[in-house]
Amino acid sequence: MLKTRILTAVALLAILLPALFAKQPEWFMLVALILITLACWEWGRLNGYNGKLAWITALEGLGFCALMWKLGWPAMKLPQLWIAAGALWIGLGAWLIHKGVDHWAQIVKPIRVAVGLLLLCLAWLAVVQARLIGINFLLSLLVIVWAADVGAYFAGRKFGRVKLAVKISPGKSWEGVYGGMAAALLLAVAWALWNPAFADSASLYQKLLQGKGWLLLILGALLMVAMSVVGDLVESLVKRSAGAKDSSGLLPGHGGVLDRVDALLPTLPLGMMLYSLA
Repeated sequence: MLKTRILTAVALLAILLPALFAKQPEWFMLVALILITLACWEWGRLNGYNGKLAWITALEGLGFCALMWKLGWPAMKLPQLWIAAGALWIGLGAWLIHKGVDHWAQIVKPIRVAVGLLLLCLAWLAVVQARLIGINFLLSLLVIVWAADVGAYFAGRKFGRVKLAVKISPGKSWEGVYGGMAAALLLAVAWALWNPAFADSASLYQKLLQGKGWLLLILGALLMVAMSVVGDLVESLVKRSAGAKDSSGLLPGHGGVLDRVDALLPTLPLGMMLYSLA
């Protein structure tokens, strides 16, 4: 299993890194579009759309993202959209977690699928807008989630006692959340004060610090971590409702695309929202 996970990770990096650092951002936009299209296919299957219906769901997501690309949305400033997307994620995520696994299946299936497609397409738009702002800015959105995940893993293993949402994801603890927040805050402060060698733009944290000061930087980083946990829990809730361990087997050793990007789905729009407000 470990060997499979490593090989899959190496293959993904071999595709993602050249696209990320390519001079033409369209390569990264295309790779992100392929991943989101696959995630839309997984979303359809998790919600009972099998066979052709799952592929139709994927094509709908592809078509919506392609339309936004065609209309030039990636290059537009869309502060109202990102504020609305952030509010939607905060409200919807809290409501779903409060209602629990059993309530998910009671929501009309077309609504479940449509809302999921909307959120996936907004994540695509957010990640490509972030790339157009700059590689340093985009990485500052991605790496804070990964740092929080690592911090949560080690803190949870060492200190985890109080369960976070036992009926949704039994392995998660409040101690893990606090560890993730600590790791993310350290990263955000460091990135606000330091420019990496490849920096072609300000990071999100430099933008927050310069625009609104330390308070918004700290609150913004904590909000990003909190919503990364919400994204993870929402996907776990949907999988548990569907009786699925993974969103698919597309990424051997890692599950599916949704399993890898669940925490990023809310944080990418929230990062763009914070960028718009700074």
